[in-house]
Formats: sequence, C-alpha cells, structure tokens
Amino acid sequence: MKIGILGTGNVAKVVGAKLRSLGHEVTLGSRDPENSPAKEWAARHGAEISTLAQAAAAAELVVNTAPGLASLDVLTTAGTDNLDGKVVVDVSNGIESRNGVVAVATPDGGSVAEQLQKAFPRARIVKTLNTMAAQVMVDPGRIPGHHTVFLNGDDAAAKAEVAELLKSFGWTEAQIVDLGDVVGARATEAALLLFIRLFNAFQTPEFNLSVAKA
Repeated sequence: MKIGILGTGNVAKVVGAKLRSLGHEVTLGSRDPENSPAKEWAARHGAEISTLAQAAAAAELVVNTAPGLASLDVLTTAGTDNLDGKVVVDVSNGIESRNGVVAVATPDGGSVAEQLQKAFPRARIVKTLNTMAAQVMVDPGRIPGHHTVFLNGDDAAAKAEVAELLKSFGWTEAQIVDLGDVVGARATEAALLLFIRLFNAFQTPEFNLSVAKA
C-alpha cells in the first residue's frame, strides 16, 4: 500500500520504519522536503520525502503525525482534494503549556479529530494510537500482558481498515477497542494527561493502558 505520513518527527519515523518493514511504500510529507533533517532517514529506510501535498496526493492511506494544534494547518496544506475519500489515521494530541503545566487544548471544546473531520468532511478520519508512546504503537509485544489500543471514527469501513493495519503491527482483536464515533476522540485525547503523569512516575515510556471488563 502507498502510505503518506504527514510530519517528519519521531512518531513519523517510528511508524514509517514499521510500515516499510511490512512492505508498504512510505512517503513523508514535509513543509520543506529539500531541507528536512528527515531526508537521511528516508534514504536509509527506502522511503520518500516530499511536500505535504505530494505525500497526500500519492497515498492510498494517510497518517497524520503532526502536533495536534498544527494538524488543521498541516492537512489544509496537504490539500482537501488530496484527502477526499481517503482514510486518514490521526495519532495527534492537542496540548499546550499553561503556567508550566501541560494541558489538553481541545478545539472548540471538542477534539483534534473532530476538528479535522469537520474541516475535511470527505476524508475518513480514524483516531487511534494516540494514548501511547511511538515504540509501543508499532510493537505492542514490548509490553507484557493485555493492554489496549482505541479506535474512534464515523466511518465503520475506515475503522475496520485501520484495525487490520493495527493487527499487522502486532495488536490482537482483543486489544482493539472501538469507542464509536469521532466525538469519542475527546476521551482518548484527554488521556494524554494520564500518560504524562504515568511517564513522570515511571520515568519511562514503556507502558500502556489496559482495559479489563468482567
């Protein structure tokens, strides 16, 4: 599959490397691909690097790894026409620092995923993987025992497609929890605050949330 990743940071590189190992064609989208520090990474992993619009246009599936508060601008630059009808996996979280304390910044009281779905109604936004560190996203086996990854989105077929992608990363059916429509992303984006507290307590990102039911 041809996959366009919007962003060139750590999450983009970790997810991109996993996708390449699975045989997917990967293009990183950058605002300035000629001067991006990710050029060397792309060459090393057999990936491409291009503009945001080119990455989205060529992709069969798009992954948004941009920071949450920049995501609307990044997808706008990628181009509405280049996203139409495509599954857009959104792993972003909107955060800001308020008096030195990290807080969730929710656009219009909602979530980044809702903001993107409203702005790009013909794109098929699926929120997932945003409640854990990048290495756990693509290698759930590094955390022993049962733990959980969440899905949110309005398009059932899109969520099913993303669930299959998650399974290729190593997630099992029992670990994937569908939380319903895109509005549910408010809950998983807010979970970032818990993640940060746990990271501070454990001094490692090697953990994940586990949901158990009777």
